Amino acid sequence: MDSTRIDLFDLAERRLGWLDRRSAMLAENIANADTPGWRPRDLLPFTAALAQAGVAPLRTNPLHLAGTSIRDPAERVQDGERAPDGNAVRLDVELTKVADTDSAHLLVTDLWKKYIGLYRTALGR
Repeated sequence: MDSTRIDLFDLAERRLGWLDRRSAMLAENIANADTPGWRPRDLLPFTAALAQAGVAPLRTNPLHLAGTSIRDPAERVQDGERAPDGNAVRLDVELTKVADTDSAHLLVTDLWKKYIGLYRTALGR
């Protein structure tokens, strides 16, 4: 059985790729915290990126709860206050996003490891 054809691995790979791109973008925001006129950037939420790719949650049983919709991604980007030099980077916000991204990365890699462990157990290895 080809492990690359398992949907869970494909989803985990997409999530890790998104997290890597977000980490790079957040690092760029932090690196430019003193650059006049710099506006912090962020990626669309992962669920919005999946929706754009045509991936949607599947309700397999009518008794399951229906998913909730996400607010418009533009609402998540807050351009709030700016420094006198025009810089809008708030280090506390950026560092919180970095911590969230790191936690999500750990979660995905842990789930990946657990699933591979179960897969190996099923194969008798």
